[in-house]
Amino acid sequence: MHSHPDLTSSVIQGLGAFYLVLFLMNAIYTYFSFKKGGHSKFLERLTGQEIPAAAMWALYSAFLLMIAVAHLTSTSSPNAFLFKLPEWVKYYVDVIVADPVSFSVLSVVLFALMILLREWWVKPVVAWILLNVSVIALGLSMTDWDFRQIVGKPDNVPIVAMLFIVGFFTWLYFRRAIENDKRIDEGRDVFEKEDNEKILVWPDLVYTELMCMVILTVILVAWGILLHAPLEEPGSAVKTPNPSKAPWYFLGLQEMLVYYDPWLAGVVFPSVILVGLMAIPYIDFNKGGNGYYSFKERWFAISTFLFGFLPLWVAMIILGTFLRGPNWNMFGPFEYWDVHKLEVLYNVNLSEYFWLYSPEWTPWVGAMPVAPPDASLPQQARIIFLREAPGFIAVIVYLAVLPPLMAMTLFRTYFLRMGFLRFMVFSNLLLMMLALPIKMVLRWAFNLKYIIAIPEWFINV
Repeated sequence: MHSHPDLTSSVIQGLGAFYLVLFLMNAIYTYFSFKKGGHSKFLERLTGQEIPAAAMWALYSAFLLMIAVAHLTSTSSPNAFLFKLPEWVKYYVDVIVADPVSFSVLSVVLFALMILLREWWVKPVVAWILLNVSVIALGLSMTDWDFRQIVGKPDNVPIVAMLFIVGFFTWLYFRRAIENDKRIDEGRDVFEKEDNEKILVWPDLVYTELMCMVILTVILVAWGILLHAPLEEPGSAVKTPNPSKAPWYFLGLQEMLVYYDPWLAGVVFPSVILVGLMAIPYIDFNKGGNGYYSFKERWFAISTFLFGFLPLWVAMIILGTFLRGPNWNMFGPFEYWDVHKLEVLYNVNLSEYFWLYSPEWTPWVGAMPVAPPDASLPQQARIIFLREAPGFIAVIVYLAVLPPLMAMTLFRTYFLRMGFLRFMVFSNLLLMMLALPIKMVLRWAFNLKYIIAIPEWFINV
C-alpha cells in the first residue's frame, strides 16, 4: 500500500480557492434570484411564512464562504482537517463503481431516470442544485490522494471538463425541447419560430467567432501555463506503460476490445457507426422536430441516439479513463492502483459450452470436433463449421430472424412507413448497437468469450 497523505497544506489551500470560486458562482446566482423574485416553497413548509428564494441561496453562499475561509486560513494539521470525504463513502463508492456490472447497470439506470424525469431536472433551480452537488462531490473527492492522481493527471483534466460540458448541453437540449413540447400542446409556435430574427454574417457572426477565438486562445494559454504538458519519454519495446491507454476519444473502442475481437471492435463497429450516421437522413421518415427542438415528436430517435452516446460511449470513456488501471483491471476512484492486483477469470466460448459443458441436455453431443493435422481445407472448413454451428445459428437468428419479428410486432408502424429496405437497414443498425451491451451481459453472466471462435482463420465474434 502507498504511504502518501490524503491531505497536505497545499491541497487544503487549493480547495479553499475551489470553494471560493463556488461561492462567487452562487453569489451571482443569488443576485439574479433576488432580481427575479419568487418564494421558496421548501422554506414556506418549514416556517409557514413567505421567504424569498434568494434567502436560501444567500445562506448557502455564506456557508460556502465560511468553508473557503476555513480552508484558506487553516493552520491545523492536515490529518485533523474536518472537511474531507468520509472513509465509509469511499468504500461503498469503490465497491459499486469498481465492478463493471454495477457500473454499467448504474449508468443505464441514470440514463432512464434522465429520460423519465426530464421535466423535473431541466428546471433551472433543480439543475443548479445538481450542479452544486456534483461540484461539491468533486471537491470532497479531491481530499483523497488516489482520486487526485487520477483526476489531476494532465491527460484527464479535459475529460473532467468534458463531463460538465456534456451535462450542460444535454440539459440545454431538454430544456428547449420540453419548452417547445409545451408550446405545441398549447397550440403556440415553437421557440425557434418566435425567435427567428435573421442576422448578417458580417459583422454579427464574424464578430462572435472572433470573440470566441480570442477567449479560447486565452484559456489554452492559461491551461498550458498551469498544467505541464503530458509528454512522456520516447516509446520503448522493453518498457511498456501499464496500463497502455489510447487517447480519450478512443477509450470507448478500447473498452470494446475487452468483449470483442480487434477486427470487430476496431474496424467493423466503427465503420457501422459511420455508415449508420450517414444513413440516418435516408431512413428517417419522421418530419417532426425538423428545424426545432422537440422530444415528444422524436422520442424514439432521440432516446436511441442518447443511449448510444451516453451509456455506450461517454460512460465507456469514463470507465476506461478513471477506472481501468494496471493490467486493465477495474479499480475504484478511491482505490490504489496496485500493479500486483490479479483477477483470474476463465472465459469460455459458446462452442465449448455446447460440446463440453452440456451433456445433460445434449446427450448426443460427444467431444469437441477437431480437424486432424493433415486435413485439407474443405475438411477443415467442414469441421470448423460443425464445431461453431451454435454460434453461427445464434448470429443468423439475431441478424436475420429478429428483424422480421420486429417488423411484425413492436416496430410494425415503423415497417409500414419505412418499407422493407429502409427498415432492414434500420433494424440491423439498432441490433448492432445493442450487440455491445448484450455481449457485456453474456460475459458477466456466463463468462462467455466468443460466440463464434475460429482461431485457425483469425475470425472471432
